[in-house]
Amino acid sequence: MTLLATDNLQKEFGGVRALDGVSLDIDQGELVGIIGPNGAGKTTLFNCVSGVEEPTAGTVHLNGDNITNKSTDTIAQKGLVRTFQLTRELQTMTVRENVMLAAPDQPGEHTIPALLHNEEMQSREREVRQQADELINQFELDHLATEYSGNLSGGQRKLLELARALMLDPAILMLDEPFAGVNPTLTRKLTNHIKSLNENGQTVIVIEHELETLTELVDRLIVLQQGKLLVEGDPDEVVEDERVIEAYLGGDIE
Repeated sequence: MTLLATDNLQKEFGGVRALDGVSLDIDQGELVGIIGPNGAGKTTLFNCVSGVEEPTAGTVHLNGDNITNKSTDTIAQKGLVRTFQLTRELQTMTVRENVMLAAPDQPGEHTIPALLHNEEMQSREREVRQQADELINQFELDHLATEYSGNLSGGQRKLLELARALMLDPAILMLDEPFAGVNPTLTRKLTNHIKSLNENGQTVIVIEHELETLTELVDRLIVLQQGKLLVEGDPDEVVEDERVIEAYLGGDIE
């Protein structure tokens, strides 16, 4: 079943076409990688799909619903959640507080329940804390639960961002360069977490420059070049495609 679909998606910046008619389908339960040289349009694609930027033309559908030009909040509520190249944690809040903050439907966000601090609010707070602690444990951050997030390493922040994203129980999770700036040990941990999430039914799309890691991780690889879809398919076959070698690597693949 197709979960996410873009049709002829275009985005222009001052006359420069960053996306040039990208049409793709992501099926439920897939683990898909997106690669391409700098300027290929990878992050722009994520931005247009997730509501960060409005496409110049084309449409985006999530589970059959047209989400083109919807707000990021609306799209997240419909089940599409993305991370960014640079993590966006609140550095003066603890790891637990950062994860809890991402939870939807918190009565304390509204004035009257917050003032009354009624049983409904307290019950929801307990649920949110329990869910947050489960995710913190899942991503092996339990020893850092009360640490300020500004004190975390780059890799730990990536794990924190994953936990926060999952608090929204997304139908589809889009990860923008999750391994950037991460040491090899934490890269392996992140890879294992992503695989585990996918094995449990989570649909995931990953942008990454670390080609070897991505090829081993994903089921399908999509290559963008100059804003267009160049080729897609089995990762091992895609990286051997002469068009990919020419456009993306400029030489032989080791």
